[in-house]
Amino acid sequence: MTTDSTSAEGPLAGLRVVEMGQLIAGPFCGQLLGDMGAEVIKLEPPGAGDPMRQWGRGDAPVWWDVIARNKKSVSLNLRLAEGQAIARRLIAAADILIENFRPGTLEGWNLAPDTLHADNPGLIIVRVSGYGQTGPYADRAGFGGIGEAMGGWRHLVGDPDRPPSRMGLSIGDTLAATYGCLGALAALEHRRKTGLGQIVDSALYEAVLQVMESTIPEYAVAGHVRERSGAILPGIAPSNVYPCKDGDYLIGANQDGVFARLCDAMGAPELAADPRYATHVARGQRQQELDARIAAWTQARTVAEVEEIMVAAGVPSGRIYRAPEMLADPHFAAREAIVTVAHPRWGDFPMQNVFPKLSQTPGRVRAIAPQTVGCDNGEILGRLGIDAGEMARLRALGAI
Repeated sequence: MTTDSTSAEGPLAGLRVVEMGQLIAGPFCGQLLGDMGAEVIKLEPPGAGDPMRQWGRGDAPVWWDVIARNKKSVSLNLRLAEGQAIARRLIAAADILIENFRPGTLEGWNLAPDTLHADNPGLIIVRVSGYGQTGPYADRAGFGGIGEAMGGWRHLVGDPDRPPSRMGLSIGDTLAATYGCLGALAALEHRRKTGLGQIVDSALYEAVLQVMESTIPEYAVAGHVRERSGAILPGIAPSNVYPCKDGDYLIGANQDGVFARLCDAMGAPELAADPRYATHVARGQRQQELDARIAAWTQARTVAEVEEIMVAAGVPSGRIYRAPEMLADPHFAAREAIVTVAHPRWGDFPMQNVFPKLSQTPGRVRAIAPQTVGCDNGEILGRLGIDAGEMARLRALGAI
């Protein structure tokens, strides 16, 4: 299974991953492992395949082409005994299995972890679910938004005079997937020492909970419950988006020395020594007043003018980017943060590159997403000794 990696293939080259998930959480975990060089064999139901193939804007369902890059597609009906038997054989030769079905689904397909570990003691099984594999809510259906709500994220997003809002991305899913990937890598180290695999249990709500900073002890120790605060962090000032003549600009100058540099750059050095603003606590107590002062200064200038002044003064700041700005920015280009690949349908296809960057064994986008369901059946099932005649029989049964 595991072999040495090379810098051209990525640090996880030689690892074999079977991905049984669909939509976002499981597949994003597979994307991360594939980006770093692992061979990812994605099992899709025959026919339509993963619903992600249809997700996107209007006539441009391009999400699949990001989340399924560096993967191979095998069509397999896991509701049939024949499909389950093939899956078990594939998993027996794998290092990592990823699934994000409701707890109990694997067991219902005769693919319980105990059964899989009997065939492959070193197998690492990443199980991503809404509430985890145990506990009173384990059997409940759970999407990313539900995890964001239970984990505390949704309560804090939005303006204080409106109901909880959401980020325009599936952050709960991707956080759970990322923690699942982290757990898999930690489990690989344990396997290196012991030869044994294990289960990585990544719950959506717990993944969100991990990034909730000090909200739990703030309540337990001081009775403080954080509330929605809109565009600001209460008491952290100045740190906000400020209006300019032709747009908005983000400035973060809440540390004392940085605030002094901001005051100098604004032509108001006396503010840094003013008792109303001289300390972190004082600035936090007069956050709105201070933001109004800074906004009055930025409104008289363009975004480009403010940016030039802030960069020269060493004040952390930046433009509010969208996709057009990212594609045009020289820093994105210099660091190859966006990679463009040749695509049979979309032509030159730009998307975010592999991250994080490794100096000796960098990952890369080695292949575009599989364009048809089961397009790699011949290669992958052929490894199991399944010839063309047997594949025709399995296809007629609806197993592949």
